[in-house]
Amino acid sequence: MQKKKHIAILGSTGSIGTQALQVIKANPHFFECEVLVANSNADLLIQQAIEYKPNAVVIANESKYQHVKQALASYDIKVYAGAQAVEQIVEMQSIDLVLTCMVGFAGLPSTIQAIKHKKNIALANKETLVVAGELITKLAQEHGVNIYPVDSEHSAIFQCLVGEFHNPIEKIILTASGGPFRGKTKNELQYITKHQALKHPNWTMGAKITIDSATLMNKGLEVIEAKWLFGVKPQQIEVVVHPQSIIHSLVQFTDGSIKAQLGLPDMKLPIHYAFSYPNRVALPFERFDFAKYPLFSFEKPDTETFSNLAHAYTALNQGGVMPCVLNAANEIAVEAFLHEKISFLEISEVVAHTMSKAKNVLNPSLEDYFGYDAEARKWAQERL
Repeated sequence: MQKKKHIAILGSTGSIGTQALQVIKANPHFFECEVLVANSNADLLIQQAIEYKPNAVVIANESKYQHVKQALASYDIKVYAGAQAVEQIVEMQSIDLVLTCMVGFAGLPSTIQAIKHKKNIALANKETLVVAGELITKLAQEHGVNIYPVDSEHSAIFQCLVGEFHNPIEKIILTASGGPFRGKTKNELQYITKHQALKHPNWTMGAKITIDSATLMNKGLEVIEAKWLFGVKPQQIEVVVHPQSIIHSLVQFTDGSIKAQLGLPDMKLPIHYAFSYPNRVALPFERFDFAKYPLFSFEKPDTETFSNLAHAYTALNQGGVMPCVLNAANEIAVEAFLHEKISFLEISEVVAHTMSKAKNVLNPSLEDYFGYDAEARKWAQERL
């Protein structure tokens, strides 16, 4: 029988974190919740702690510490607070696997710390590899740490490559739903509201990633992530729009053969695979029915209208700190759009402006990444 894995969830109150807890609940013989980390949603963190009884919880927002501590006083659960505690908690010896699903650049320091303490990573925070892919992959190799992708597209590629690691890849094909505005022109997108942009046709996700999906930036970030996860060149990564979101991605090998991974658009499936790898453990959720999806369709993405995907390829080709700059600018722009300070189309304009201001640094250090992240955010704010 598979040894029970003790899992730390960094970002437990977000969309991925809450679904990860459902996966743990469905398989209590295989998985146990060891640590829960949240940013500021103290009430949900308290509920989760009472239900799943982790060894420890961390609330990053220190002003919520007393509230969480008092609520959990009668339980045998350690309570910590602050950014430093988020980094330090991953050092616990009892942790087997760290699920990193904190949103954005904020997830980078704790991921680095977890790798340094030889914890395998289930990676749902794509920004970690977008911002510092070179550094993270080197660290993982140095410390003998495995990185299991949780994004549905990268999980699909990973599953297609099982048993094929000795065979060269010709091309990776990332599928995209096209988001809620597939087929629309720039004129039609001028007056898009945040409420329209937050209605994804297939996936239930957090606000940031849903907006990224609508602008196709999410796919751009996934292109950059794929380069580091699978060791391929930018020209070996293709994006194809597949509105049904059933084929999660494909791998083409040098003999022309293509492998695809299929499933319902449900994040619990890739989360579960990352938790259980190399085994497949039964999961009692809905199954795919071919009769309900008689047609699959595919089309090229419109990178002129949705220019964020083109910006991501530019950043990847330039390398160095440019993906970091791209990510920082996008985080600022999406936040501004969600607060109705800029229009939908201005998101990609802010990204392009910020990238044009940056002088690239190749082979960057961790300090370079932090420095350019801060600078890019300033340039993006100025553009607002």
